[in-house]
Amino acid sequence: MRDLNLPLPVARAVLRPIFRATLNQRAPWRMQRLLLEAGSAAQLVPAGTLIDHIQLAGRPAERITATPAPEGVVLYLHGGGYTVGSPVTHRSLAARLAHETGCAVYVLDYRLAPEHPFPAALDDAEAAFLELVRSEGYRPEQIAISGDSAGGGLSLATAQRLVARHGQTPAALGLIAPWTDPNQPPERDSDLVITRGWSRACAAAYLGGGDSSDPGYAPLTGELVGLPPTYVQVDVDELLHGQCRDLVAALRTAGVPVRFTESRGLWHVAQLQAALVAPAAAALSELAAFLREAIKPVDMSDIG
Repeated sequence: MRDLNLPLPVARAVLRPIFRATLNQRAPWRMQRLLLEAGSAAQLVPAGTLIDHIQLAGRPAERITATPAPEGVVLYLHGGGYTVGSPVTHRSLAARLAHETGCAVYVLDYRLAPEHPFPAALDDAEAAFLELVRSEGYRPEQIAISGDSAGGGLSLATAQRLVARHGQTPAALGLIAPWTDPNQPPERDSDLVITRGWSRACAAAYLGGGDSSDPGYAPLTGELVGLPPTYVQVDVDELLHGQCRDLVAALRTAGVPVRFTESRGLWHVAQLQAALVAPAAAALSELAAFLREAIKPVDMSDIG
């Protein structure tokens, strides 16, 4: 089936009630998870996608490829406030990344809160990256880490831990509206996708009985020097827009090469609807191009 190109006002009108019903702090976490997975059926996977269900560092994962000989890896950490989301909900986005990067995209089913609060997700993501190096034979510079929302914050925290504990630097970070400090309350009550109440419920569930000052929980407050090239995407109408701007400023101060784009008229992680909305597909293509170049840099001897 070919991609659609819904007008943005139509897409927003359709999606708003879906998100309000699904990401609702009054609903049990299990119900939210089931509703999200059911709704993901509308997010199309490109033809020619191969999906392998595997174990990665002891956790379920999907290995998604679009070529028989991928030249690198994207470790993708899905969003969902650390409480919902799965490889199923993000399969379409990950598949498009696989097609457009030529890499194998590993989508990790990391443990979710509140059943498994911080640092369970971070431990799982760290272990997954190390497993790709130790058992799958990839070098750290062949592996980019990408994620959206909470998965974007988790991507940043994972890279910080890999650099500090293991001296391993990923090829790049591709962050879609990353939630990098759950301690910061949203400035507004809601955007099209997220409400303040749901956000605070997720933050509390993820923290559990942990220390909110731990930079693993709030990586925006952690060490940023030495991180790899980073691309941050966010829409100006998102609750996380201000936090993303703060992150970009902090990364630049730390000397990290940063690319930053701010869309207008989209919504939180609209890239999930890339099969339905052309501007979202364009944003995801820009991210894929960044990751592809970081993992497989151009050989200058080939130019001329």
